[in-house]
Amino acid sequence: MRAWLAYWGLRVGAGLVGLLPHSAVIWLGSLVGRVWYLLDGGRRRMATRHMERVLGSGSDVAGASESVMKSYGRYFAEALWVRAQRIPGLMEKTSVEGLDLVVAARDEGNGMVFSVPHLGNWEVAAPVAAKVGIPVVAVAEDLPNSRITDWFTSMRNDIGIEIVLATGRVEVMRQLEAAIADNKAVALLADRDLNGKGVEVEFFGENTTMPAGPAALAVKTGAPLFPVAAYFDGDGHRVVVRPAIEVPEGKRSDQVKKMTQSMAGEFENLILAAPDQWHLVVPNWPSDRE
Repeated sequence: MRAWLAYWGLRVGAGLVGLLPHSAVIWLGSLVGRVWYLLDGGRRRMATRHMERVLGSGSDVAGASESVMKSYGRYFAEALWVRAQRIPGLMEKTSVEGLDLVVAARDEGNGMVFSVPHLGNWEVAAPVAAKVGIPVVAVAEDLPNSRITDWFTSMRNDIGIEIVLATGRVEVMRQLEAAIADNKAVALLADRDLNGKGVEVEFFGENTTMPAGPAALAVKTGAPLFPVAAYFDGDGHRVVVRPAIEVPEGKRSDQVKKMTQSMAGEFENLILAAPDQWHLVVPNWPSDRE
């Protein structure tokens, strides 16, 4: 019963948000984010810690932390609001930097990997790629509530994201390798290491770990690894594609380590371009858990 209520509660909420114009969705999301910031002490502390790392203690860390949560609220509101028929309108207000890089990779036919931080509305990158004939595959958690999982998967498919459920590491990697072989783009959120078994990197001056998946997939398949960010830009969006990370010489494990460190450096620059849109509000460094 609880799972059924959660599913229908989410569907009703999405239906109500879907009735609003985009301007009202932005306002509502920001409002919810601000309330969330005031009520959720744990995420408020994490947002503050992360902004201190990014901006330095002399900056307006409190203001930036609140903006982080407002940005996060907008992301969730847009995720509930977007529909397939609204994608053309979103694309009219989306600018893209580096599109030529992915078009060239598409023409080479080796597939590609997008490594993406939790910035702005990262899902906007998918219809941008689809517009130039690049199908996008992403990994999503297989939630305990199968109704919500199926509904979420269907919604993402409607906006051009093919979902692979994280049901097992080996199985997932095989599906992603198959997508690369079909000249698709695999998009992986990569600024948070969920299981703590990733590659050790220096990130904003402190050691932590990042998932090895993006680099490992690129090295194994020969697909280029592009760091990608999708920012909020007024009432629109701005997608930035960085040049592919260079594959160094050496054995595969060393290549993955060096490429993951390079990815961390790219993420630093992408985050610094809009720090208050980096809505990663959970422990991300070992010291966050101490």
